[in-house]
Amino acid sequence: MSIYQQNLERLTQLSARLSVSDRRISLSRFLSISAAAFLFYQYYQTSNILFLLAGMITATSFFLLIRKHKSIRWENELAKAKIEINQDEKDFLASGKLDFDSGEEFIQHDHPYSYDLDFFGENSLFQTLNRTATTYGKQRLAKKLLHIQSKEEILQIHEAVQELTPNTEWRHQILALGKLKPDSHESNKQLLDWANRKPRKFNSVIRALTFVLPALTIGALSLYFIYPEGIFGNIGGLLFLINLAFLASHMLWIKEELIPTTKIEEILKQHSFLLKEIENQTFQSDKLKNLQFHLASNHTKASEAIHHLSLLFGRLEHVTNVFASPLLNGTLQYHLHVLHALSKWRSKHATHLEGWLKVIGEFEAISSLSNFSYNNPGFVFPTINNEKRIQFENLGHPLISKDKSVTNSIDFNTQSFFILTGSNMSGKSTFLRTVGVNMVLSGIGAPVYAEKATVHPMPVFVSMRLSDSLTDSESYFYAEVKRLKYIMEQLDNGDAFVLLDEILRGTNSDDKRNGTIEVIRKMAEKNAFGGIATHDLEVCNITHDYSKTLTNKRFEVEIVNDELVFDYKLRDGVCENKSASFIMKKMGVI
Repeated sequence: MSIYQQNLERLTQLSARLSVSDRRISLSRFLSISAAAFLFYQYYQTSNILFLLAGMITATSFFLLIRKHKSIRWENELAKAKIEINQDEKDFLASGKLDFDSGEEFIQHDHPYSYDLDFFGENSLFQTLNRTATTYGKQRLAKKLLHIQSKEEILQIHEAVQELTPNTEWRHQILALGKLKPDSHESNKQLLDWANRKPRKFNSVIRALTFVLPALTIGALSLYFIYPEGIFGNIGGLLFLINLAFLASHMLWIKEELIPTTKIEEILKQHSFLLKEIENQTFQSDKLKNLQFHLASNHTKASEAIHHLSLLFGRLEHVTNVFASPLLNGTLQYHLHVLHALSKWRSKHATHLEGWLKVIGEFEAISSLSNFSYNNPGFVFPTINNEKRIQFENLGHPLISKDKSVTNSIDFNTQSFFILTGSNMSGKSTFLRTVGVNMVLSGIGAPVYAEKATVHPMPVFVSMRLSDSLTDSESYFYAEVKRLKYIMEQLDNGDAFVLLDEILRGTNSDDKRNGTIEVIRKMAEKNAFGGIATHDLEVCNITHDYSKTLTNKRFEVEIVNDELVFDYKLRDGVCENKSASFIMKKMGVI
């Protein structure tokens, strides 16, 4: 937390200094434009060339101050964004406060594990990990959580995450830049729809006229100022109108090129800053270097191309300016040249645009995992193998604070599937979620909450929190059977890690026991990895038939001074103590 506090103090001081500079430059701008107006007035009154020169110098300083003012304000906005980032991190570490996007739109009730393990939504794993600002960043992080990677990809992500973990300043710079002008799904869709349209081009005659007519217009108007009594004024005026008519004939095309999203040029400018940060950084890991390599197209840097596109969209939008547009287009056919430049940009770069945005998203996703690693220095990167070795030492749930967390060790190398028993509230479901979440974190290249971990990445399937589907007119029981059928089919395709919690609750006790035993038997025969939690102690007897595959694990409860005491420690064997009757008696139910 100390680094975030230090950053807050430094950035708060920086923002205060920039605010002072902002006010000073605002005053300087006012004084300079006032002085310029006074000097030009004195020149008008006296015709003294010194007043004219001084006025021009003062007016020039005014425009320079405008540029400086914009730069100062942008730096201050960036500093304030970083202050917010560091405050959020400090609050999160101090109290677990989550002010980050929850990714609720990524909830999939039928996903093999994400819904059961609470990966998305309020207080979810995604919300804990998420340090993205762009839409593509959020999507890339969600996609990582939804798909287990290969050993090779995981090792590359390990290297990338470990490289970015200590570089908090650069990671915060990326996040702050994304926060300044956040994009949206709609703005990205409109931009890509624009890029994917077939580029229209001027034919050679029209293209030539966009140069010839402005040249003739400027020439005629110049001659008019030299020879005001001649016909050049009429010719210049006629050409001015012809240029406007020429523009009017292309207005439909111009409207087609305008993206309806407000401030698209500002969003693109922010993307160009993000890309520039990525381009200018020196990376050591192969994954980050490969991502950086994709930011070059036709010998043009992605940041430069996106910045140019931002400028073009900004210029094109000025076609609606009732004051500047007639002047610019009547003399220069300005917006037709912008239209041509957009057509050239699309022909040259459009196929790379989405790839560049995805690179930003991938960096944000990896940066999020790096932030997770930085905030949890005790977490470890698992040793990854393809030899079906899975083992965790002192494993904990990453969303449970360390002062409340109880860790346990679990080894799947001897027996690959455990049957877990324990009384109500003893920690069975939490342990299943702990194992499941850390298996997925291992499979996406993130660190895990353990002292040591060895993992063979494999598909994960969980059945823990199915609900009745009224829209599909199916009961809880039928939905659960469908999920079990799906898991069995996936086991036929190869290795998989399966976690089941008190299955077949929608049927009578005999059916439930027999069905559970048969499911476990199938798991053993299909060499599944994972475990199942059950309250039925008779189910545990099946381990005698599959002693090389199945093992019994348990959580116990003790009654001390007429109170239930849970230690949440995993033990070998079958549960011996019960708590349901005790709790009901204590609460006066029975």
